[in-house]
Amino acid sequence: MRSSGQWKKVLKLFERWHNVAFGPKYLLFTNLTISISLSMLGDTLEQSYERFTGQIVGWDRTRTLRMGISGFTVGIVCHYWYQYLDYYYPKRTLGVVVRKILLDQLICSPFYISVFFLTMGVLENQSWEEMREEIYDKAATLYLAEWTVWPLAQFINFFLIAPRYRVFYDNIVSLGYDVFTSRVRYRKKEPAIRENTHA
Repeated sequence: MRSSGQWKKVLKLFERWHNVAFGPKYLLFTNLTISISLSMLGDTLEQSYERFTGQIVGWDRTRTLRMGISGFTVGIVCHYWYQYLDYYYPKRTLGVVVRKILLDQLICSPFYISVFFLTMGVLENQSWEEMREEIYDKAATLYLAEWTVWPLAQFINFFLIAPRYRVFYDNIVSLGYDVFTSRVRYRKKEPAIRENTHA
């Protein structure tokens, strides 16, 4: 009986936390916390793989922190983008959902990727030319990858998921994509490495 009463208390506490965290007042902070945490987790998983395969020696904490900061900036984009879509397209009909998916892929996705690379460039003190070159070099890879994942994922998001859980769902799906994002972002150019090793 005692354990049953304690379990009910835990459920009540969770329900209270849930109502606050996903309520209108604190939803932005909840979404940003989720975005930052899962961006850092995605990079940690990618670095674990790179250490396992011998590509890197140790865990680069600064790199993980930068990925977390990028999660903050793109988390803001996602939060307000979904609010915009749900305000102007509140219905869940097939036509509206398809329109949302197209807008998401054609407008938000390129902007999201650009914000990510610009954030990382600023954190790494890159020049504008270096940032632009990196966007040209790597953004297309991420954008094409998005077309293989997000249309179906966003169909579920816009058709089935309640608006206040959209960013949470987005980030759960994004965890695997964040691993790939980290890999693409920190992909090294082989010719440059070879030149340095022979120098």
